[in-house]
Amino acid sequence: MQQTYNYQDTLAASVKANWRIEDIIGGDKRLDFSKPFMPESMARVEELTFLSPAERRTMNQIRGFDYLCTFGLAEEFILPFVLDHARPQLSGDDYRVRAYLGFAAEEAKHIHLFKKFREEFEGSFGECEFIGPADEIARAILNHSPLAVAIAILHIEWMTQRHYLESIRDDSALDPQFRSLLKHHWMEEAQHAKLDTLMVEALAEGKTEAEISEAIDGYLDIGGFLDSGFGQQVEFNLVNLECSIGRTLSETEREAFRTSQRQAMRWTYLGTGMTHPNFLATIGKLSPASRKRLEDVAPLFC
Repeated sequence: MQQTYNYQDTLAASVKANWRIEDIIGGDKRLDFSKPFMPESMARVEELTFLSPAERRTMNQIRGFDYLCTFGLAEEFILPFVLDHARPQLSGDDYRVRAYLGFAAEEAKHIHLFKKFREEFEGSFGECEFIGPADEIARAILNHSPLAVAIAILHIEWMTQRHYLESIRDDSALDPQFRSLLKHHWMEEAQHAKLDTLMVEALAEGKTEAEISEAIDGYLDIGGFLDSGFGQQVEFNLVNLECSIGRTLSETEREAFRTSQRQAMRWTYLGTGMTHPNFLATIGKLSPASRKRLEDVAPLFC
């Protein structure tokens, strides 16, 4: 059932969840490279049986690196979008204004957080390749209609919730420091998912079925654009792995790697958001036909 959110309650929860970057990383708070960083449901490295256990752990940590970079990249286009959405409403409801400005401030904090963790990762592991530049990716995404971008952001917010609650929270095998990062990110994104639901509903108000369908087209275009980038990241991760383990995989192993990791990327960043019940409920509220479109497309990313 579709939940109803309001700005006052969401703002109160956001204030309560507030934390500082200094509480999460720095000093003796370091990543433990003897442990995996990502849950197997997303990393999907255990099926790469041509890698040794130590090499599979290394690959898991590389997937942790691309997770840090992907969310850092996402925050780069979420922040200006939220600011642009909040600006016309500064003279409106006080709780709404404060909630959206808080949303933007927290996204800026998340950009800083993921940069700090990336620095920590590369300081111990070594440099890794990642898609970019982030500003060009953000520009391409923000070139779509506001409703299409808001739907894409809603996808990301619910995706974050699913990652932590279903795969990370109870996985005691993961590095505690990496789990701490994902827990604190989840705490604030839980409120962002509610605010973005309100944003999508506001942007969709008064739109025709054809206009909603056009926004879904834009959302799918954004997803296709990101999917193409994740395909390139699989190639980067292959290079990152070979450099780290000091050997070149055979062509058969490389193809198995590409097939496995392409689908792992799709599930992590596309399937988990597109199939989230709350995301689909919001889309269904706007247009049952649009929800059906997404349900038909989603298996490709699962």
